[in-house]
Amino acid sequence: MPSIPTMEHILVVEDDASLAEWIADYLTENHYLVSVASRGDTAIELVKEDIPDLVILDVNLPGVNGFEVCKAIRKFYANPVLMLTARGDELDEVIGLGVGANDYLIKPIRPKALLARLQSLLRRDTQSLSCLSFGKLFIDADNRSARLAEQVLQLSSNEFDLLWLLASKAGEVMSREDIVSQLRGIEYDGFDRSIDIMVSRVRKKVGDNSTQPYLIKTVRGKGYLFAHDAW
Repeated sequence: MPSIPTMEHILVVEDDASLAEWIADYLTENHYLVSVASRGDTAIELVKEDIPDLVILDVNLPGVNGFEVCKAIRKFYANPVLMLTARGDELDEVIGLGVGANDYLIKPIRPKALLARLQSLLRRDTQSLSCLSFGKLFIDADNRSARLAEQVLQLSSNEFDLLWLLASKAGEVMSREDIVSQLRGIEYDGFDRSIDIMVSRVRKKVGDNSTQPYLIKTVRGKGYLFAHDAW
């Protein structure tokens, strides 16, 4: 029997309850984990908290419209956004792509077309994720460089590797064991403090507060957390 792949999390932002339920049921049947929001302002907070693998985003939403939601989440969210709307105006498509949407699908929704677009975006994101953006911090894995408010950071090779590792796991606590294993390929002996020293150096270079860090936080007894909503 073929194994079912790890469930990817899709956030559906749609104020039409029946349509949202239909999309959620269809994607659940296709082995996705789905959550639903019916308001734009609620969606922004859910994206911050959950960091879903992909957002399906309607344009006409109460609270905050879909264009503004997309623009707001792009300050801290790097995963794909698929805009969903009843509008067929080309200008709306241009606006949606301009504020950060990856693709655009017009209602009425054809289920197989929705699934194909979603799978394509997730596959493309997995294959090409080489840049991360968090507010004024931009990290480029291809060029092994990082910028803070357009200023290039002077990072050593090890410091860049650490920053990229933590940023790519934004919102998750990484233990020292995991960091040492992924950066050096060895087991953590429980006494090595070189990771802590390197974290301090990286904090200083990205402008983090040394006494009360807001970007790279220390989680006592567990490790380090890169806060995706620091800016």
